Amino acid sequence: MKNLVASTVIALALASPLFAQDTEESGNRVNAETDWSVFVEDEPTQCWVVSAPRETVNTRDGRVVAVRRSEILLFVSYWPSENRMGEVSFTGGYPFADGSTVSLEIGDATFELFTDGEMAWAASEQDDQRIVTAMKRGTDAVLTARSSRGTQTVDTFSLYGFTAAVEDAETRCGG
Repeated sequence: MKNLVASTVIALALASPLFAQDTEESGNRVNAETDWSVFVEDEPTQCWVVSAPRETVNTRDGRVVAVRRSEILLFVSYWPSENRMGEVSFTGGYPFADGSTVSLEIGDATFELFTDGEMAWAASEQDDQRIVTAMKRGTDAVLTARSSRGTQTVDTFSLYGFTAAVEDAETRCGG
């Protein structure tokens, strides 16, 4: 099931290098709340909120390095036909190291996301709910991960506008 989600999210997010612009022009972007955008797809109905990082730092062997990454995006998705509501996912713009996890810090709370290829998810619906609650209360989400080439990445996402965006998506998708 997660692989289907990965394929769909990656296809939606990485369909072109100008993801947000192309999606907005296609008409699926229905709202923007500060640093978060709301998208809706029909047949089957899907809603998601998404943001790009405000800051990205890449290091290898303790030194800051320049690396090429594709889109770096944090999502919360709603799939009402599959009864999956508020699924948290992250694409780091590169293949994650095999067997690695992504650390997600919001305020004092830390969560672990499991990885598969270029995607990472919470382990359970309960974890998704805890993360979304923390995101509604927080100001930043910091995701730390390791690429298959050994680069450590730290991506900081603003949570300004997250609550309004996620509530909009919940309303649109029957959450």
